[in-house]
Amino acid sequence: MSTATGPAPGLPVRMPRPRQPGRHRRPEPLAAPEGAPVLVLAVPGTPTPAVRSLAEEVMSIARSELSGLDPRIGYLEGDDAEFPALEAVLTQAASERPDGSAAAVVVPLLAGPDASVVRRIRQAVTDSRCGAEVTDVLGPHPLLAEALHVRLSEAGLARADRARLFTVATAADGIILATVGGEEAVQAAGVTGLLLAARLAVPVLAAALDVDGSIARAAEQLRSSGSTNLALAPCLIGPEVAAQLLHSAAEEAGCSGADALGPYPAVGKLVVAQYTTALGIAPQGAPVH
Repeated sequence: MSTATGPAPGLPVRMPRPRQPGRHRRPEPLAAPEGAPVLVLAVPGTPTPAVRSLAEEVMSIARSELSGLDPRIGYLEGDDAEFPALEAVLTQAASERPDGSAAAVVVPLLAGPDASVVRRIRQAVTDSRCGAEVTDVLGPHPLLAEALHVRLSEAGLARADRARLFTVATAADGIILATVGGEEAVQAAGVTGLLLAARLAVPVLAAALDVDGSIARAAEQLRSSGSTNLALAPCLIGPEVAAQLLHSAAEEAGCSGADALGPYPAVGKLVVAQYTTALGIAPQGAPVH
């Protein structure tokens, strides 16, 4: 039996495990500096309970990646206590800070560039007068290609392993990578598409949901190059577009579709990576644009 001064004689004593030397040693856990600005996740689209749940799960992942984080959520279309507007969240953050100190770092919940959404985020920052910094969007990035691969495999449209050790009868032999934000977003998604193509060893073409005919043209191009079983993979987090738009796009392309990325762990990690990059404490694997 243990005593007040330590374990009883003969019982093993748990000693702290020494840190593993060399290139295999575990990295030190990352922590937000004391007094760091809050992280505000800027959520586009119409706020709904499902969107709030998604955003909260992304922030939960972010907290697990960075201790000491003070995360908030602001909605571009929000206007009440349940879905607070981004400007209101920033104004509140500024009221809690000493004068002259940075109040917030705003991370857009966007997988790729969308000029109109980013413009509204910057306007909210200006209107709040809090001097917050707005980071880049989350992609393109290899982690997004990983997440897209997982969503396709969950839908039975791709092999789950990179080694291709087993077959999937419904696996697609051509992928349409759907995005929003016009041609700029298509170009950015094309970079992630190249990474996804390398993982799946099938052709991948990016197309914009908000450009008339873009999805149909991508489908036609893939079929003309020999693909017969297409799949639609949304390079989107989820709130950016209505789910019905994704269904309509899949019907337009005449193919099945995977779910949007949603609160996949990589999304939370990329949110943290953008925040820490803004603070100058970026870990390895920060987003590359």
